[in-house]
Amino acid sequence: MHIPIRRAALLAGVLLAATALPGIHPPTALAAVDADADADAAAVAVAVNARAGLATVPDTALGVNHAIWDQNLGTAETSDLLRDAGVQMMRYPGGSYADIYHWKDHTAPGGYVAPNTDFDTFMAAVKRVGAQPMIIANYGTGTPAEAADWVRYANVTKGYGARYWTIGNENYGNGLYGSAWEADDHPDKSASQYARLVVEYADAMKAVDPSIRVGAVLTMPGNWPDGITAGSDPGSWNQTVLSLAGPKIDFVDVHWYPGGTAAESLTRTNQLPDATYLLRQQLSRYAGPNADRIGISFTELNVGTGQNTQPGALFLADAYSGLLENGVFTAQWWNVHNGIGTVSEVAGQTDYGDFGMLSSGGCTADGSVCEPPLNTPFAPYHALGMMRLFAKTGDQFVRAGTDEPLVSAHAVRRANGDLAVLLVNKDPAAAHDVAIDYAGFTPSTAAPTVSTLTNGATGIATGQSGSATSRTLPPYSLTTLVLRPAGATAGRPSAPGQPTASGVTDRGATITWPAATAGSSPIAKYEVYRQNGAVSEQFGETATTSFTVGNLVPGSRYTVNVLARDTAGRVSWASPPLTFATGSPATSACTVRFTTANDWGNGYIGGVEITNHGTKPISGWTLTWTWPTGWQQVSSGWSATWEQVGAAVRVTPTDGNRQIAAGASVSAGFVGAYSGPNVLPTAFTLNGTVCATG
Repeated sequence: MHIPIRRAALLAGVLLAATALPGIHPPTALAAVDADADADAAAVAVAVNARAGLATVPDTALGVNHAIWDQNLGTAETSDLLRDAGVQMMRYPGGSYADIYHWKDHTAPGGYVAPNTDFDTFMAAVKRVGAQPMIIANYGTGTPAEAADWVRYANVTKGYGARYWTIGNENYGNGLYGSAWEADDHPDKSASQYARLVVEYADAMKAVDPSIRVGAVLTMPGNWPDGITAGSDPGSWNQTVLSLAGPKIDFVDVHWYPGGTAAESLTRTNQLPDATYLLRQQLSRYAGPNADRIGISFTELNVGTGQNTQPGALFLADAYSGLLENGVFTAQWWNVHNGIGTVSEVAGQTDYGDFGMLSSGGCTADGSVCEPPLNTPFAPYHALGMMRLFAKTGDQFVRAGTDEPLVSAHAVRRANGDLAVLLVNKDPAAAHDVAIDYAGFTPSTAAPTVSTLTNGATGIATGQSGSATSRTLPPYSLTTLVLRPAGATAGRPSAPGQPTASGVTDRGATITWPAATAGSSPIAKYEVYRQNGAVSEQFGETATTSFTVGNLVPGSRYTVNVLARDTAGRVSWASPPLTFATGSPATSACTVRFTTANDWGNGYIGGVEITNHGTKPISGWTLTWTWPTGWQQVSSGWSATWEQVGAAVRVTPTDGNRQIAAGASVSAGFVGAYSGPNVLPTAFTLNGTVCATG
């Protein structure tokens, strides 16, 4: 969020289940009862797969934004509320204000600075909460020297140990692409200039404290201005910034406001696996050597409708979980306090149009509507509390999924052997019965600990009830189950280390991993599994720490885990995940060159050029490919007949280009459209033959 609403006036898709393929509130609000899944054929199938390991929860996971125009930034009441919600990282000095803020004299020319919001006050609040700070250095109206002085004051003079520093806020919003909300006094407003100065900032700041981590601003894949090139920059914002500044940065900083109706915002969380995958592709392609060291932070998130009612709460829990399970090191809500906006009713509750987690206690300009008293928690605050109960530092996310788009599921496995499951019912009108199936984990027969946040609730209801395998989810609700394992878990091997892939071709790859440590018995073998939605498919097993996989599908993405099994049959936790993609054959009887040009943020001009490498002409041809996501399409085309069914594209010739002579090429064009991360296809089939790509 760029400015405070009131003070300025003064963001792997729904996974298929295995069976489908992938405060105190009154106890009555729990609304979680046993359901007979066998008798209820309409029950939503939920699959939780403890063999399919994802990312581990870091100690910076749960974050919020603090702003210098919030006079309650440093109060004990505010800090204690954030501590109780489990906040682990706090961002300062507040969105676009960061690019007008001068820390030395605590001023923001052109903006409002509230009393008792200076840097030392913020750091005192961080300490009281028990969080870590993330600080935005002023790029728009500041200098590298000013930022370096801030690092010196924070970490040398005061000994705060502030580790994370971002250079600017949403600096692509400086007018370079036509829209200008971010302050930028530099005559050259290009992405290239931003990147060059990021290097200067990083050098100056790390000269003071080499231990800090410096971040650069990127844009969310599939969101404006992703894909757009302006001026003399060599590519889009992300490409340009990473190409020039990649070797100097330690993380990238991304914001996401999915917008739209409440239902649309809640649906768009299925874009997060592809968004983070595409960001990592960009890092790998453009950021130079060892790009996998660069972390990803999402430091502003909120919805377009229902910011302080249940849509905001459901979105927060679903989005934070989706980001963290894909390896993002922090997700941060905009904002702690923000102020009243347009008042409406959302799912039967008054929504004040307030992007804050906590009420600011203000009224509309005409005084006709007032918020609840200052610091009254809104629904997203309670959702953050649900995240604190669900995903704790050191937990490993594991794959979970459902067969109902209006119900999503996430799960974590804990060091003590417990499993926690988060269920999100996005249906505002109907409860949903769920039947939960577990793989790689056997729950005990004891009733699970259940926490529920229902629509309109003023707190989280917690108790023990029901079973591990069936539940009724109230409309518009969050439900967390914490399950004990059946039997002992001690003595198992440690998880194997981070796998890597080498020798990746269109059909195969070699997977290698650091050895696990034996528990009570020697390690007998390693098992290699592919994640297919919430189902694990075993590739094979080996006594060594390397395994070569064959018979893969060209142009496909694979996520794999390795598990260790000892001679007594005990199985380790899953290794960290490895994701890699197969490409096209190195040589083939045909080559396809896929091009994109003139990207405008949700579409582009695309082209395919087909070359016949055979010794005979091709008379009549059919080219096919499959889009990697469900939100990509061919809008129109020329020089061929274009058809799309689902994600599958079929291109056939016109009368004028039916024949491709030996050694010759034909071309056709199309208008491509996308409404989410635009992950391009990498495998194409011509008359049944997989082509090379050029």
